[in-house]
Amino acid sequence: MRTKKGVVTSTKMDKTIVVSVHTYKSDAKYKKRFRVTKKFYAHDENNTCNEWDQVTIKETRPTSKLKRWELVEKI
Repeated sequence: MRTKKGVVTSTKMDKTIVVSVHTYKSDAKYKKRFRVTKKFYAHDENNTCNEWDQVTIKETRPTSKLKRWELVEKI
């Protein structure tokens, strides 16, 4: 089971949050590191999160068309 840490960027949907996770990639030719941001839709059963909260999410079975992640905890 995979887990990721990120920042909540949207809470406008009911029982759903959008979490932005930042990772770093390296350019093969120039060896420069750059930041890559990816958004994940996660299930928040009790609507406990607000925007800009630090959270941990874990992978789960598909809940809807876009949701494949579930809220574990607010940090």
